[in-house]
Amino acid sequence: MTFRLIQWFLRLITRVVANVELRNLDRIPAQGGCIIASNHLGRLEVILVYSMLPRNDLIMIAAEKYAKYGFFRWLARQVDAVFVDRFNADLRTVREVLKRLKQGMVFVVAPEGTRSKTEALQPGRPGAAYIAAKAGVPVVPVGVIGTEDRVVKNNLKRLRRSKVVVQVGEPFSLPPLPSENRDGALATYTDEIMCRIAALIPEKYRGVYASHPRLQQILSGV
Repeated sequence: MTFRLIQWFLRLITRVVANVELRNLDRIPAQGGCIIASNHLGRLEVILVYSMLPRNDLIMIAAEKYAKYGFFRWLARQVDAVFVDRFNADLRTVREVLKRLKQGMVFVVAPEGTRSKTEALQPGRPGAAYIAAKAGVPVVPVGVIGTEDRVVKNNLKRLRRSKVVVQVGEPFSLPPLPSENRDGALATYTDEIMCRIAALIPEKYRGVYASHPRLQQILSGV
């Protein structure tokens, strides 16, 4: 009940703040474990995740900095969220996410790890690729534009809604991690995730992946 109440409230906020266009939302599996990997431009995306996704069996992750606030600790308990250390290896959280994925839940993650200060893609971190390879679940790439904090703030000052576009890509799977050169494999897997996200957004948002060879292959249909 708490989740549905929170979801209703976030949908209300979304309607007030943004005009959201959802593209190919039906590509998100209706059931079973999967990972939704998205770029991260601004704070509004957190609201979009929990208000727009067609599933409510989400693995909710909260940044460790919020654990020191009583309200956020209470809220995390209500929705069974997991606090994560974004800057250090957090094996406890990884194990919990893997367990829930195998139970058929959905993990939403921004592989960049934090909001982009350049308003374009930054290098992806290997955590999402590691979890995808270990869990053996499909990855659904998602590209979001229009959620930049600067843009949303300026529009709110003018009492205008921000135009947001959420584009869902085709699900894909990553092979299991090899026994040798795992770091190299993780780097390749991470680039695959990030380039598939990059293919869903306009060129100005592609950042460090704009000239990546794998992105050019994806755009060419390879």
